[in-house]
Amino acid sequence: MKTLALSERQLRLAEVAFWLLLASSFFLAPDHLTLLSQILIVGLFAVALDMALGYAGILTVGHAAFFGAGAYTAGLLAKHGWGEPFSGLVLALVVAGVLGYALSFLIVRGADLTRLMITIGVCVLLAEVVNRASGITGGTDGLQGMQVWPVLGLFEFDLFGKTAFVYAFCVVLLVFLGVRLMLRSPFGLALRGIHDNRKRMLAIGSPVEARLRMAYAFSAAVAGVAGALMAQTTQFVGIESIGFNRSAEILIILVLGGTGRLYGGLIGAMVYMVVHDWFADLNPEYWMFWLGIFLIAVVMLGRGGIMGALSRRVRAKEPAQ
Repeated sequence: MKTLALSERQLRLAEVAFWLLLASSFFLAPDHLTLLSQILIVGLFAVALDMALGYAGILTVGHAAFFGAGAYTAGLLAKHGWGEPFSGLVLALVVAGVLGYALSFLIVRGADLTRLMITIGVCVLLAEVVNRASGITGGTDGLQGMQVWPVLGLFEFDLFGKTAFVYAFCVVLLVFLGVRLMLRSPFGLALRGIHDNRKRMLAIGSPVEARLRMAYAFSAAVAGVAGALMAQTTQFVGIESIGFNRSAEILIILVLGGTGRLYGGLIGAMVYMVVHDWFADLNPEYWMFWLGIFLIAVVMLGRGGIMGALSRRVRAKEPAQ
């Protein structure tokens, strides 16, 4: 009992230290605030995917559809005269959540391969719709001309990325805490039960499909918030935000960090984007080759991603009982 209490206390301290370290990077790395803001946003996107894939067990490779939907919602709102950031986030959440819930009726009922094909198809289809509607979305040139108002009417988005970092950090932290609360609720525990043994959950009378649809909608809504954050902090929305490549990249990030682990998406985003940036500077011509070697090595050596390797190491150090 004492060992368990100590473990929980250490976990809380580690969580607090993690977020304090992220916050302190505002002062420790003032020249890299733009990169840090993007790491936070991509990390939130990976957490959104983890809700569907790691916790609910819904195989999806098209989550960029919701990220892009949130980005274009906030971007179009800011371009056409309403640049208030928080209302843009809320509208993006609603649009992406509704889209996710509508698509969940197709995705939840199928087998894994069917889900895979449907999610890829939806992502490619939406990317083509955005491309064809170039008069509204900007097409391949991207959505430009956004005017995002100062946060709380006081803090303007500056060229150094200071406001963007603080804004992204606060929103990501609040949404992450909300996701954690949901995953630790009876609903979240039911999702874990469905992921581990769907037939058993059906046998005890759990509404499996209804819960999976809600989980997919929540996941889509969080991805929409991440997309809106990216649009507001960069004041630009590119067509790649809704493309299949973005979906594949975020899946790589999540696998790198560890699926089904609360901090896997955030840790994966940090490692992937820092290494990505480092290799691009080190060898601009062949950086993707070295990045691929790095990803293969991590997955081969650390089963369950970075978080899986860390948890095994912690268990190995615990005294036998």
